[in-house]
Amino acid sequence: MTAHWQEQVSLKPYNTFGIDVKARYFAQVHTDDEVREALAQARQRGLAVMVIGGGSNVLLTRDVDALVLHMASRGRHVLGDGAGCVLVEAEAGEPWHPFVQWSLQQGLCGLENLSLIPGTVGAAPMQNVGAYGVEIKDVFAGLTALDRQTGELRDFGLEECAFGYRDSLFKRNPGRWLILRVRFALSHQLQAHLDYGPVRQRLAEQGVQEPTAQAISDAICSIRREKLPDPAELGNAGSFFKNPVVAVEQVARIRAEFPGVVAYPQADGQVKLAAGWLIEQAGWKGYRDGDAGVHRLQSLVLVNYGQASGAQLHGLAQRIQADILARFGVELEMEPNLY
Repeated sequence: MTAHWQEQVSLKPYNTFGIDVKARYFAQVHTDDEVREALAQARQRGLAVMVIGGGSNVLLTRDVDALVLHMASRGRHVLGDGAGCVLVEAEAGEPWHPFVQWSLQQGLCGLENLSLIPGTVGAAPMQNVGAYGVEIKDVFAGLTALDRQTGELRDFGLEECAFGYRDSLFKRNPGRWLILRVRFALSHQLQAHLDYGPVRQRLAEQGVQEPTAQAISDAICSIRREKLPDPAELGNAGSFFKNPVVAVEQVARIRAEFPGVVAYPQADGQVKLAAGWLIEQAGWKGYRDGDAGVHRLQSLVLVNYGQASGAQLHGLAQRIQADILARFGVELEMEPNLY
């Protein structure tokens, strides 16, 4: 089957910021064959290709003079169950949170801390998404990707993906690999991660003494809904800046002037700073310039109040970066991919 191409398609429904730019060409692909065919046609026409899933990690600042390939593949199933590990596979186009909830309904543990993260399964390894003390790499069992240069399929294991903090081989080579499906190593036995953020406190407030994976997921969902705006109601891409990782000496200099700095020692001897704390201390929380702003409850989140352009949001992000560098000597890096 050949995917149907459309011309001059608004991408507003396909990015969580709700930025209204147009794609020169647009196609939804549901199968490996449709992906191959679309890429082959794009090569024949000399067109660049942009791949999107849920559009939750991109800031579009202009019309896209390319083929925008929307991954719409669906499917999730258990591949094997044995030796304390349950191997689960999902297609790249599966929405992430419904996939997490499906895994919990199967009685499987491991993804509960990653509940309510926007996006798709295929995008999750790109960023090595993480929340509340768990990252994709902690539950990762492999993935299948298409080599856009050769057209061949390749399976990747954990080490080959070179996962880092919000980083991976695939993010560093955006034009090379197209992730088709991802595998996860889950378990029937819960190994609870409760010490990051207010998870344990929220469970206590809810009267949960012996938490299940579903209870942890519910607690995290309630925390996220309180702190983070729903993209369906207020355009955003979740956390806009990475938490910067700096040397111990730099933290000491910052702490001398700002004793309340929020910092987390890392295994490699460096220290991760809370970007949200830095931005809030600098007075940006709740800031608004036209329809581009910083969320009033979470300073890590940039929001589109309606008609902001991607360029306006990018400009606001650059102003915040410059201010944090001037105040604290710390460089903030954007999480969303910029186009």
